Amino acid sequence: MANIKEIARMAGVSVTTVSRVLNRHPYVSEDKRAAVLEAVRKLDYVQNLNAVHLIKGKTSMIAVVLPYVDNPYLSSPVEGILSEANRRGYRVVLCQTNYRPEEELNVLEMLRMKQVDGVIITSRTNAWNVIKPYLAYGPIVVCEDAGDEPLSCAYIDHYRSFETGLSYLTARGHRHIACCIGRRNSNTSLARERAVREALAAVKEPLRPEWMFYDALSMEAGMEVVHRLSGMNPRPTAVLAGTHQTAAGLVAEARKLGLRVPDDLAVIGFDNHTLGQLLDITAVEQSNKDVGRAAFQMLHRYIAEDRYDPEKQELPVRLVERLTV
Repeated sequence: MANIKEIARMAGVSVTTVSRVLNRHPYVSEDKRAAVLEAVRKLDYVQNLNAVHLIKGKTSMIAVVLPYVDNPYLSSPVEGILSEANRRGYRVVLCQTNYRPEEELNVLEMLRMKQVDGVIITSRTNAWNVIKPYLAYGPIVVCEDAGDEPLSCAYIDHYRSFETGLSYLTARGHRHIACCIGRRNSNTSLARERAVREALAAVKEPLRPEWMFYDALSMEAGMEVVHRLSGMNPRPTAVLAGTHQTAAGLVAEARKLGLRVPDDLAVIGFDNHTLGQLLDITAVEQSNKDVGRAAFQMLHRYIAEDRYDPEKQELPVRLVERLTV
């Protein structure tokens, strides 16, 4: 097997220059870089990554914890993480936990064993006091508000995002409002429920449990919600959908059932995704993709600087008016 000395001889450069090219060092002239890469090709050189990792003390890999790889709500932050990781030359290991605490711990053990340089948790199941000890082995960033915990986080204030949509609906006279949210009793769902309860109380309306739809994050869930609502009496006049997919399913199926949107049923989606734009769905714009980007940028900085100073970054939300309210 070829080594870097043979590459250096063939390319007519120093071993140091070869090392710089192989490690993507920016300060190498283009002609020397081209000569080294041509020699690598001719010699069919394969870099020993394990040796590189041992020397550098870094793997150029991070782990991303997510409950399900097909979770529509978390696809956007993962997309943001991947785009930033690719730009920085990092590989990403997606670790599906199925919300099982032991699977989440397995990922954190990868950090302790130095198999990855850092961990991003998009949606956690373990308590903070279980996660925090692993900071001794490397940086961790979470995609939720960590409150007073010494963990860095990039997040959207889900109370504020739901409050934004609810205020818009109540200002337009809606009082019978249904909501599609995620996992029952998750921090996100609890924040959204609190926003619903307080917004309805402000207009002297009770929260009706039968109008709260849990685990309703997909387009198919939105379609199912419309069918359930259509048989209710009284029936909600508006739905606050927790994702753009749910909103799209609601609007498409409502029209199939002969319900006029927004006259019979107003719909607000989230994320301001292209799909919502195509269907002219009013939306609370909250960029989950930007949450993923910000989370990776934090993690990358901690890895590069070999330090961890906990910080919080809240991403903004705003309402985008279209034709479904």
